Amino acid sequence: MAQPPADVSEDDCLPEYRHLFHPDLLQDKVAFITGGGSGIGFRIAEIFMRHGCHTVIASRSLPRVSMAARKLAAATSQRCLPLSLDVRAPLAITAAVEQALKEFGKIDILINCAAGNFLCPASALSSNAFKTVMDIDTLGTFNVSRVLYEKFFRDHGGVIVNITATLGARGQVLQVHAGSAKAAVGTGTPLVCPPGFLPVPGGRQCPNEAAPPPRPGHPEGRAALLLPYIACLPCRCDDAAPGCGVGPPEHPRQQPCPWPHQWH
Repeated sequence: MAQPPADVSEDDCLPEYRHLFHPDLLQDKVAFITGGGSGIGFRIAEIFMRHGCHTVIASRSLPRVSMAARKLAAATSQRCLPLSLDVRAPLAITAAVEQALKEFGKIDILINCAAGNFLCPASALSSNAFKTVMDIDTLGTFNVSRVLYEKFFRDHGGVIVNITATLGARGQVLQVHAGSAKAAVGTGTPLVCPPGFLPVPGGRQCPNEAAPPPRPGHPEGRAALLLPYIACLPCRCDDAAPGCGVGPPEHPRQQPCPWPHQWH
């Protein structure tokens, strides 16, 4: 039986990258990515940056995100701002978002990727351990979304992507805590549409961007498939329904955002 690959202490950028989509698809956009110092968040940051996006990667460990930012900037020639924050602490989130806005002047995309997990049978799981995972995954997703909405998205529009997992739908042994947290994130994501924060893309594709399936052997495949969902970035405009944050295209290949205005 094949053995799983060994754990690594840090992530590295891809040695080569073939663009699945237009290289300038996210040109000069800014993405704020929690949990961006490693794992899925790191790879999302890399793929976005390879398509012209600047990024803010945030994690509790400043040394980790600082090292990741250096690697990402060197590999993509885009700007990457590393920040330390705990998604359970609204004041720390506010300070980080304000620093990011001071650095870039805007934030177009929020990726809620910060998560905590470990393997543990339910019979041995303490209340504190369960609460910790819920606080990071679920409350953290809400906290960051709320702060960014108040600081920027309410007046300028934006896109929120919440990273979740099938644990909440199918269940998995030793994962009652993570499954519960991911189920809450999955259920809460559509609820931040009206009368909540913002329209959140969940199954639509940028109209003129054909989205080929990820090629076998390409570790960037899953991260790259986020691109067509966020490429139609909403913006404020006179044609949009009051307060909806949806408007005409900013990118020449985009079409007007198809979210129905009767939601707003």
